[in-house]
Amino acid sequence: MAEKKNILTYEGLKKLEDELQDLKVVQRREIAQKIKEAREQGDLKENAEYDAAKDEQRDIEARIEQIEKILKNAEVVLDEEIDIKDSAEHSDLPVEDGSIEFDDVCFSYSNNEENLTLSHINLDIQPGEMVGIIGGTGSAKTTLVQLIPRLYDVMSGSVRIGGRDVREYSLKNLRSSVAMVLQKNVLFSGSIRENLKWGNPNATDEQIIEACKVASAHDFITSFPEGYDTDLGQGGVNVSGGQKQRLCIARALLCNPKVIIMDDSTSAVDTATDSQIRSALREKLAGTTTIIIAQRITSVSDADKIIVMHEGEIVDIGTHEQLLARNEIYQDLYHSQQKGVA
Repeated sequence: MAEKKNILTYEGLKKLEDELQDLKVVQRREIAQKIKEAREQGDLKENAEYDAAKDEQRDIEARIEQIEKILKNAEVVLDEEIDIKDSAEHSDLPVEDGSIEFDDVCFSYSNNEENLTLSHINLDIQPGEMVGIIGGTGSAKTTLVQLIPRLYDVMSGSVRIGGRDVREYSLKNLRSSVAMVLQKNVLFSGSIRENLKWGNPNATDEQIIEACKVASAHDFITSFPEGYDTDLGQGGVNVSGGQKQRLCIARALLCNPKVIIMDDSTSAVDTATDSQIRSALREKLAGTTTIIIAQRITSVSDADKIIVMHEGEIVDIGTHEQLLARNEIYQDLYHSQQKGVA
């Protein structure tokens, strides 16, 4: 009798694979450290921390075994129809510059005007500007920028880049002109150089080094005995979270984009390095439009303008000084973070 298949969507499959990777690489290491520290306390017979850690270790191993059994016998199906249609009319149309316009844009994941995720967004970004986006969890910051490379289409209104509606470009041309760097981007097994070349397979060593210098990655790369030929391990386990983020920024820069979107992608680096990256982007990529979504105000305080979002709406746009003087959301966020520094 044939074994019953586990039916998974692609999204479900990816979530399980990510969870398995986290369990094997991160949680196993963390629980081993907890057990080691508990053992160093002495007598294990009445050591509650040791017992709790061992219980947690058993739970981790049981979950790993469970996921591996599911994946071993999985059948993947598409869970939804792809509704982003490529432009056949202007397949070779290039993106001329990094100007971005949102014209009365509304968007809903359920395509329901009674349940809007973004409501009547109007925005004008000039080529080469550095723009920050600030807002609380659920304010739709990431949703806003995902409309630029057409990861989703607007429900009403229009998004233009380079003076044209994004729907007029082929997806290939549009997305090769808009680079996105996420908080948790993916690195692959292989060397640092091989990972960076995913951004541009034809990149020269000089271009790779320049991109890594802009991303403040060159110094730590050259500190490794193998330099750019250092093996990253599966998922980039041989580098820290901050180093991983900087490599992903460098990889995106090698695409030579007209627009680079950084979605909380310097969250794991210190504020000094964060500042160095922004300064280098201004100096070396003066014509590239940079959009920075951040939780830390220090990551956007020197932007040309900062967008404040709340519940799917743009509630204010201004410089750091202007917003600090007039916007309550921005003031509250700033003062709460200043207390953390103090």
